[in-house]
Amino acid sequence: MGQIRHGCATTTHAIRATIQRSLATTAALSRELGINVKTVSKWRKRKTVEDRKTGPTDPSSTVLSAGEEAMIVSFRRHTLLPLDHYDKHDQVHTHLADFIAAYNFARRLKTLNGLTPYEYICKIGTSEPERFIVNPIPQMPGPNT
Repeated sequence: MGQIRHGCATTTHAIRATIQRSLATTAALSRELGINVKTVSKWRKRKTVEDRKTGPTDPSSTVLSAGEEAMIVSFRRHTLLPLDHYDKHDQVHTHLADFIAAYNFARRLKTLNGLTPYEYICKIGTSEPERFIVNPIPQMPGPNT
């Protein structure tokens, strides 16, 4: 079975091992193998013949903050959402809105003593209104809005 190389690769594991074992000069090996002198120098310096991982050592989003990225990853793990199973942005928005509505109005949580988040806010808003700047009950959309 052959080694799979990316499109720009000029060497295989066998060629890299040959480079590392050879006593010939860098220029001579470059001519013999038909590769750049810098490639020969690179593989002579390395201890293994394996490719190194490319890209940033600490990958992160260029658009999202670390908190936003963590929230999205957590949400995707919880909902098992794929990155590409939607055709349009509107489908993602609709699915997300449906999930949030189901979570807020139908999901009973242990930490809230078996109440949904909506029921809990209504209960606290009624029993302890001083905790809220604005009465939360008329402000919250219902499950059918």
